[in-house]
Amino acid sequence: MGIHNEVTSRAISFDDGIPQRQMRMPPLIRKNIENGKYLSFLTVVVVISTWFLVTAMGWANPLFLPSPVSVWQSFVEVATVGYQGSTLLEHIATSLYRILTAFAAACLVGIPLGVMMGTSRSAHRVFNPIIEFYRPLPPLGLYTLLVMWLGIGESSKLALLFLSGLPGIIIATISAVSDINPNYIRAARSVGASRWDLIREVYLPGSGPTILTGMRISLGFIYTVLVAAEIVAATAGIGWMIWDAAKFLLGDIVIMGLIVLGITGMALDLILKLTGRIIMPWTKLKTH
Repeated sequence: MGIHNEVTSRAISFDDGIPQRQMRMPPLIRKNIENGKYLSFLTVVVVISTWFLVTAMGWANPLFLPSPVSVWQSFVEVATVGYQGSTLLEHIATSLYRILTAFAAACLVGIPLGVMMGTSRSAHRVFNPIIEFYRPLPPLGLYTLLVMWLGIGESSKLALLFLSGLPGIIIATISAVSDINPNYIRAARSVGASRWDLIREVYLPGSGPTILTGMRISLGFIYTVLVAAEIVAATAGIGWMIWDAAKFLLGDIVIMGLIVLGITGMALDLILKLTGRIIMPWTKLKTH
């Protein structure tokens, strides 16, 4: 009788006098729920469900907000047949070439320049006014001047993307280098470290995470300027495809292009974070 009561108490719990059987979740699912890891997935589900509901109920004009089914059909059509003579893969490849080329150039110029400005007051006084002057300039206004100087080819597009991504890397690098603990610098100098040794062994390792954050922000700026860079004398590219489709009110292609841009941007950002973990294993990067 005692054994029967013990088994019954384990299997059944009483809430307001009503017996309820206890449900046990798998440990992995329970842990993810407690950590909030399913919130991002639920957010996507809610947004897509709302999109389905709004379009299905006819609350929005299909010309301006097409249904998810129409956007998916446009994705399949552009991926297989193409848009204006180029397939979706060709549009993506063209845009990624411009983005990655400009981003690589911004990193190659911005990180050394930021280290130099962060470690030298003279260098900071020389270059800071130039950067602070052109940083707030609107991309389209700057693009008109670049087209006058460099023409309507790839040079002006790459130059605009490069200039849009450069300030973020420089400012992040300056901030990172300036925040290095002075005790580390004095300790390195006490053992005879040269200026190059300080940069290689103290400044760059200590400022790496902040520089990586600046690189991620810079990549985001380049993405935001992509459409502006591809509207002049372009025949391929995701930004150009979005701009061209908008002229003909092809909302399904516009939304599809924006989704593709967002997915590729998230993928590149993830690659940057994983690369930072590999290159800088001594620090734990926060990946919010």
